[in-house]
Amino acid sequence: MSERRPLISGLKPQTPPVDPVVEQQFVFGEKTVRDAGPAIERAVVPVVRAPITTRIRADFAAALKRASLERQLNGTVPSTLQEILEEALEPWLKAHGYVP
Repeated sequence: MSERRPLISGLKPQTPPVDPVVEQQFVFGEKTVRDAGPAIERAVVPVVRAPITTRIRADFAAALKRASLERQLNGTVPSTLQEILEEALEPWLKAHGYVP
């Protein structure tokens, strides 16, 4: 049996180092906006999400899942179920005065 070693011993130093903005986007899911130059960066306030449970028609659920998977394979945005639903709901909520 081989000798046990800590997980951290398998990590190798990054060369070249990872861009801290890209690292934060990956870890925390925050989006950043890059302005005129590489030194000017500002973080966009992350959206707080609340869980919601509902039931929809089976054909809508199947079509939504298919759209999501195809869009993910094609690299098209929005691609996740959440992103697609938010994009679809926003115009209705705005049109009826529920969000600015």
